[in-house]
Amino acid sequence: MRVPDSHLPHGLASATSTSSKSEVILPILQKMESSDAAERKWACVAVSNLIQNDPSTRRLLQGKNVVGALITRLTDAEEEVIVEAAGSLRNLCIDGGYDICAEMYNKNVLVPWKSFIPKISNTLTQYLEGSTTTPENARNLVYDFADNVITVLWCLSETSNKALEAINNIRLVPFLMSFLGARDKLPLAPVTAAAHCLYVLTDDNAPAISDLRADAGYLSCLLDITRSTEAPNNNAKDLSDPRSTTLKVLCSGILRNVSPLPPPAAASFVDIDNDVVLPLLQPVISSVPLSDASAKALELIAIQNSEPQIEKLSLKHTPGSDHKSKEEVELARLETTLRTVQLALEILTGVCARLPDPKIQVPEKEDEGHSDDEEDLATDIGDERMEEDPPANSASASFLPTLVAPLVALIQPTSLSFPPLAAPSSHPPTTSVLSAIHICALECLNNIFLSLTTGRNLSLSTDVDAGRRVWDGMWSALAAVGTETGLGQERGKEMWHVAVGVLWGIGNVWKGSLIPNEEQVQILIQLCKTTSEERIQVQCIGTLECLAQHPQSIDGNKLISQYLLSLLPSDGKPSPVGTEPLIQATSALIDIYSDEEMPYDINFREGGYLVKLISSIESVRKAVRGIDKRKEGGKELRSRAEEVRDNLAAFIQYRKDLRV
Repeated sequence: MRVPDSHLPHGLASATSTSSKSEVILPILQKMESSDAAERKWACVAVSNLIQNDPSTRRLLQGKNVVGALITRLTDAEEEVIVEAAGSLRNLCIDGGYDICAEMYNKNVLVPWKSFIPKISNTLTQYLEGSTTTPENARNLVYDFADNVITVLWCLSETSNKALEAINNIRLVPFLMSFLGARDKLPLAPVTAAAHCLYVLTDDNAPAISDLRADAGYLSCLLDITRSTEAPNNNAKDLSDPRSTTLKVLCSGILRNVSPLPPPAAASFVDIDNDVVLPLLQPVISSVPLSDASAKALELIAIQNSEPQIEKLSLKHTPGSDHKSKEEVELARLETTLRTVQLALEILTGVCARLPDPKIQVPEKEDEGHSDDEEDLATDIGDERMEEDPPANSASASFLPTLVAPLVALIQPTSLSFPPLAAPSSHPPTTSVLSAIHICALECLNNIFLSLTTGRNLSLSTDVDAGRRVWDGMWSALAAVGTETGLGQERGKEMWHVAVGVLWGIGNVWKGSLIPNEEQVQILIQLCKTTSEERIQVQCIGTLECLAQHPQSIDGNKLISQYLLSLLPSDGKPSPVGTEPLIQATSALIDIYSDEEMPYDINFREGGYLVKLISSIESVRKAVRGIDKRKEGGKELRSRAEEVRDNLAAFIQYRKDLRV
């Protein structure tokens, strides 16, 4: 959702009370049914103007069935009305997200929408063949219409399986690839929209993947775009347009979606991740300091707010001009740049899920665009050479200098990253994309450290300074996010939930090296207590387990272990957590105290932990028996739980035999 409305209470009443334009809604809807085509066109344009960065008015219009009214106008007798109605529906899709897209699909928007595709295709063919001498302004109208039509299609594709199935039946791949194939003769906007639609359609969607793989020319076209150093239409202005980069990023994502590529296509011999995706996307995620982007947005907003608005100077009940001010153009350009970073992160998250890989080779980090801290982090992580490690470890380490440092930079919130409590952001689109970047960067980090945990790297885990830098970078970001909850703070909460998984991964890589900070430990304990999601509880417990194994931190170990013991059932009292976090806590205690030589083992002996474990074993066994293997994930959980149960019995016997 480009312009979130989560800060608003539910219902039309709240939308009415918070919208400054509620009195003009009825006249606009009435004019949409007018017998005068000019008034109908006027009304469609007015909808786009009214909803711009205004979630209250958008919700109010939605409650008055503006979607249904605009869909009706798609079959209007006047083409200009159809074009403006399509534009308004496109803006509603982009700004409003899934709810509005679902409403459009349920109100059969695809019935008239499908008829536009052959018309656009035939018109573009005429333009490209030079068989018509259409004026430039008329051509631009068609290009804008194509952009709107394609954008709505990719928005609908993400709405539901039913919508995706309906769009699959249209067989859009040849239509969309025609834009990419003719990119040298078309404006960037519809070409980029076509690439975005293809990217969405090829995401784990067999029909579109099959259609794209079937034509070697399609694959070569995509590969050529990712490797191009020129603007799509050799226009210097387009080369500086951030959408030129967006197009390349999208094409790399499409190629990754349809990999492995079938022979005999030339592209089938290309290692998509290592030769295309990584060299292209690593510079993208390092290209924009978010603090600078936020400051620039605030500067532009301040200039905007200081100038009289065109809308205020318009005649009563007339829509504002479509002309964008210099500041609006700059804000849109900045948003496009940030959305491209977000897109690159989404693709890289998939790449990082497959680390470590002995075949991975990536370029060395460039100094440009990094802060001193990022450079230090990258240097610290990369300094250790891997001669004594297996090739897989060497490959995974080569990723860290180029990925971890910029990712840690991208999770640091700015003043525009989250809206105020129960109030809109000063520029919702910028806030929306900044918070999305933070979360995508965290998900990417999560996959990196999850993968590195499975492929133990001795040189990396012994580079304690690097581990502490990453750890401190995480907590710096979380401190800036804060713990405030309420309307509009959902993205901050989501950031915490993803971050705990990253902390667990970092803790596993540098287990025993991270010093437990009491404040951080208490925050993790509090999060574990307050969340109702067992997955988050498991991650909190796992992170605490790693922190408890710092040999010299006896007090920190005691604080953590006493909390873990409180999660075990004892003396007939059930565990305060569900079965999965209970199993994780039990496993953690076994792991922490598996070496009686550790300095912190004094806590186990003096705290009478053995007696507490003995008193809980029957209840743990009962909890394991209660796991339903028929439920989703139940079989795997039962297997792990049985292993932990057996380990607990063996551990108790081992500690008894020690007699210490």
